[in-house]
Amino acid sequence: MNLNHYQHNSRRTALYPDLGNNPIYPTLGLAGEAGEVADKVKKILRDNNGIFDPDAKEAIKLELGDVLWYVAQLSSELGFELNDVAQANLDKLASRAKRGQISGDGDDR
Repeated sequence: MNLNHYQHNSRRTALYPDLGNNPIYPTLGLAGEAGEVADKVKKILRDNNGIFDPDAKEAIKLELGDVLWYVAQLSSELGFELNDVAQANLDKLASRAKRGQISGDGDDR
């Protein structure tokens, strides 16, 4: 699937206040959904000895879909296409790799 296709189709399900002029709502949703992913992983460590069985993986996949939805909505609110966001990230990582700066801290590596 093309990321822009996903973004445009997911936008049809976006129902929140001031749609089209509200980056705050999807930002908060993104933080919440990322927390849900982390919580599922935490519970796998606690309750399943760190074993990611098929059911656990499926549950995480569904939460990752929610994360993706909010990333798509935030990108739309900011006027970005997901393909461009993904390409910018790959370009940034390639630049860091070329300069031997993959590890470490900070945005300006």
